[in-house]
Amino acid sequence: MKKTKNLVIALIVAAVLIALVPLFALKGAEFGGSDDAGSVMIEEITGSYEPWFTPVLETMIDGELPGEVESLFFCLQTGIGVGIIAFCMGRLVERKKWADNGENV
Repeated sequence: MKKTKNLVIALIVAAVLIALVPLFALKGAEFGGSDDAGSVMIEEITGSYEPWFTPVLETMIDGELPGEVESLFFCLQTGIGVGIIAFCMGRLVERKKWADNGENV
C-alpha cells in the first residue's frame, strides 16, 4: 500500500512540474498555429503567398473568426473524437468480457 501511495505522489508531482516548467522556461515565447507558421515560411521562400480558399465560416460571416470561437470549435472536435474513441474501446472491452462468459455479442 505504501509503494502505491508513493507512486501516486510521484506522478502528481511530475504532472505539476510538466504543467509549470514551460510557463517559466519559455518566457516571451509565441505560441501560434501551424497554418500561420506554414504561410510565413512559404512567404519567406517564394516571396508571395495567396491562400487557395477561405474557410467556410469566414465567408458566411464576412470576416475572420475570433480566436475564442476557433478554440471552441477545436475543443468540440477534440471532445467528439475522444468520445467516439472511448465508446469504441469500451465496446471492444465489453465484447471480450461477453465472449469470455460465452454470451452472444
